[in-house]
Amino acid sequence: MAQAASGARRGRASGGGAARRAARTAVSIETARYIERNIPNLDVLNEEALAIIEANAETVLAEIGVNFVDNPEALARWRDAGAEVEGERVRIPRGLARQLCATAPGSFTQHARNPARNVEIGGRNLVLAPVYGPPFVRDAAGGRRYATMEDFRNFVKLGYMSKWLHHSGGTVCEPTDVAVNKRHLDMIQAHMLYSDKPFMGSVTEPVRAADSVEMAKILFGSEFVDQNTVMTSLININSPLTFDSVMMGALEIYARANQACIISPFIVGGAMAPTTVAGTLTQVLAEVLAGVAYSQLVRPGAPVIMGAFVTSIDMNSGAPTFGTPEAALITYGAGQLARRLGLPYRSGGSFCGSKLPDAQAAYETANSLNMALLAGVNFMLHACGWLEGGLVSSYEKFVMDADQLGALHHLARGIDMSENGQAMDALREVGPGGHFLGCAHTQANFKDAFWRSDLLDYKPFETWDEDGARDTQTLASLRVAKMLGDYQQPMLDPSISEALQSYIDQRKASEPDAFG
Repeated sequence: MAQAASGARRGRASGGGAARRAARTAVSIETARYIERNIPNLDVLNEEALAIIEANAETVLAEIGVNFVDNPEALARWRDAGAEVEGERVRIPRGLARQLCATAPGSFTQHARNPARNVEIGGRNLVLAPVYGPPFVRDAAGGRRYATMEDFRNFVKLGYMSKWLHHSGGTVCEPTDVAVNKRHLDMIQAHMLYSDKPFMGSVTEPVRAADSVEMAKILFGSEFVDQNTVMTSLININSPLTFDSVMMGALEIYARANQACIISPFIVGGAMAPTTVAGTLTQVLAEVLAGVAYSQLVRPGAPVIMGAFVTSIDMNSGAPTFGTPEAALITYGAGQLARRLGLPYRSGGSFCGSKLPDAQAAYETANSLNMALLAGVNFMLHACGWLEGGLVSSYEKFVMDADQLGALHHLARGIDMSENGQAMDALREVGPGGHFLGCAHTQANFKDAFWRSDLLDYKPFETWDEDGARDTQTLASLRVAKMLGDYQQPMLDPSISEALQSYIDQRKASEPDAFG
């Protein structure tokens, strides 16, 4: 685990009990290292099934094709690469997309402004990032409302303070009190100022992606950005089989700058893809092959992540559903396809359709988080804070989910088979009929033997009742208040802060506000 010592308060007391009391009351800004799995992935497709899906995806690309809309430059790139272009329809000969994908790296480092927080995306690793995109926020006191820039900054601070989160994320909520054409500047600045974890760039217009790159150059230095990946961005495919000019324009900006893109179909089964698992996997693979291949046409070797955001649909209401077995099977299968393609894999999250952080939210979220761990996901967006099908960023659920991410860390470690893990000395010491509470092995291991929630209540009933009989949402509200109260901004060179503000002021002054 990497600990940022500069963020911790240092007690003035020294020696004995005073030092221990100071240590207990100090604010610890600690971030766990990204997960390195020591457990196997869950594979649900055999070799024959994988070969069928891969062949069907090639058929989709070659015979049905994909649309690159309002993007003559993309059509020219494809034509030059050997694809058949008719209007905005691009048909990609069998094998061409996979051949182009071969230059994409199997893993890459995303650098944070605090090098101790760098993450390695790919391989056996799992990087956890918070919720992305909701226009609404909810807390127990204020209920559901439109998000503001203050909310955005609060979520960045909570992410920075959350031990088990490795990444600051991107649009942790959509602040509606800032002009649409300017809010990205404040959002990127918030990630840069209020956290020192890695973050994501803007994708809502190509010019906003360009602003993100320029601001990254101010933060990290132009030469460093030219040679290293310091941002990840979410490029959604307009499923089925459509690549719009906004997303592709942002992809082009990031790929040229050697910054990473998550190329991710947005699938609601039965609406944007077939109702069957195999049919959906075929479409997902075809879209990813085309998107990743295009990124490599822009710049061979540009870092990319294969994405798969998949949910099913309630055929009565049309609402998306989460934590379902069908979505799990697609997520597992897409992980196998990503590994065969040699690409990092993004999927999963704290998905739920519930309106409140209640039992439904907990069941669906637990299913989704554990599924993503076993599916071999390398980058998990929406790992905490997701509510109401992604329409809401919830303060209470953010800290509830962030706490549970610790369980994923511990499960991913697998089983310790060292001499200490085998515990033969404990078995010999205790023997038949004894107990292990006081044995030497337990005394040596009890502090770290079991994962323990920092949020959930383990008190006896009488103590819990005397403390106010508080439910989990109440405990989460108190934790949010404490975390925000304890927050301390990570140090940043004042000249960099001033340069960022100057760039933002200049950009905002260059055009009028637009809220549409």
